[in-house]
Amino acid sequence: MASSSSSTRTVPLLIDGRLVESRSTQWRDIVNPATQQVLARVPLATREEVDAAVASAAEAFKTWRKTAIGTRARIFLKYQQLIRDNMKALAAILTAEQGKTLADAEGDVFRGLEVVEHAAAIGNLQLGELANNVAGGVDTYTLLQPLGVCAGITPFNFPAMIPLWMFPMAIATGNTFVLKPSEQDPMVTMRLAELAMEAGVPPGVLNVVHGAEDVVNALCDHPDIKAISFVGSTRVGTHVYQRASLAGKRVQCMMGAKNHAVVLPDAHKEQTLNALLGASFGAAGQRCMAVSVAVLVGAAREWVPDLVAKAKTLKVGAGDRPDTDVGPLISCAAKDRVTALIQRGTDEGATLALDGRRPVLAEGNAPAAAEGNFVGPTILTGVKPGMQVYDQEIFGPVLCVAEAETLDDAIAMINANPNGNGTAVFTQSGAAARKFQEEIDVGQVGINVPIPVPVPLFSFSGSRASKLGDLGPYGKQVVLFYTQTKTVTERWFEDDVTTGVNTTISLK
Repeated sequence: MASSSSSTRTVPLLIDGRLVESRSTQWRDIVNPATQQVLARVPLATREEVDAAVASAAEAFKTWRKTAIGTRARIFLKYQQLIRDNMKALAAILTAEQGKTLADAEGDVFRGLEVVEHAAAIGNLQLGELANNVAGGVDTYTLLQPLGVCAGITPFNFPAMIPLWMFPMAIATGNTFVLKPSEQDPMVTMRLAELAMEAGVPPGVLNVVHGAEDVVNALCDHPDIKAISFVGSTRVGTHVYQRASLAGKRVQCMMGAKNHAVVLPDAHKEQTLNALLGASFGAAGQRCMAVSVAVLVGAAREWVPDLVAKAKTLKVGAGDRPDTDVGPLISCAAKDRVTALIQRGTDEGATLALDGRRPVLAEGNAPAAAEGNFVGPTILTGVKPGMQVYDQEIFGPVLCVAEAETLDDAIAMINANPNGNGTAVFTQSGAAARKFQEEIDVGQVGINVPIPVPVPLFSFSGSRASKLGDLGPYGKQVVLFYTQTKTVTERWFEDDVTTGVNTTISLK
């Protein structure tokens, strides 16, 4: 790491409503993964800067927690309109620093926008309960009160959507927030934070700090932070959960995955093949909900040549090209890791039905794209549990094809895998679909839907090794995560009524 140079744009911190130039001596380049162009430099915030962000949030909480629900809701009504008005510009920033296609970048922003819209309905979501006259003249009711300062740690693959999963719902429920976006692509996140300020989020209610391991640990340890939400790798998520939990915080961690799609012979062939390709190779496979294993059952095993033929038609190139289907991986290190795993798969006995390690870029890409982190659609067949390409999350445009004799065999394979983020079945049989959804031990199930991420009316419900913590992000569950349920039991006496001493536990 080196100090920032004056000739390169720097990404600021957001502390107490102000964009602040970091005093850090450690900086990281933000690199366009399609061209290796340095777009900007981001600081690894100092401990003092993290403390300042948390202190600002703690001070703002004193008044924000008392802000009327209607006032909070109106801020998010304005915020969602600002995001809509800036959709194209936000997508362009996202594509430049992350690599995904412009259409996919707009989808990234839009799925976050849906949560912002949900946050605007906080008046209906944060309702307590009341039971009248539970005993003689006694009423009991609950309050859903904010926790205080909350923090979010977000990954590189969805730099718009996942921050918008976190801070809008936390703030709408009356908390204040410190966000640490991925240091690999923080620019679109910062632009979203600026729009939040423009929408009326008061100073200190939302703060943004940048950094790597040291900043993550500082957030986990800080005594004034009450809850942490995390999305990212299993390795880091497990560390965050253990460290922050030991520090007495509420923690939710959405982590790694190995998502299977089961294809039964009666599935609609054309639609199924299209769905598999989109879910496997979209965003260059850098989705925690990507389909990374297709389990072909029975006669569906004969579909591999058609799957390969369709995959060959996908165009690889820079995300800002309108005809690109598969953009670059986030970094050179990611490319090296994915290509090494592909080689490992062949070494362990899988068949390389389609090799994307040296893709030919689509016509019209700039010459600089030759330096990009590109891996084309790759298909490995004959993949079995125990192979590294099956056991590890590849996080690249690699589809592993496994085989099963029956639906029962496919279900047993998936249930034996430790991860439980998402799964899908493709069939035209209602009976088979019902059997699958009942017997599969995975938190999110798609039926003829390859990526079953629910809309914000529901909660993201990954399970098993893909999740630590009881409550998921957004939806009804996250309202409970970001609030403390307080139960009040009350009795009022009339002036002329007296009662004697009662030494029992009864409320009579």
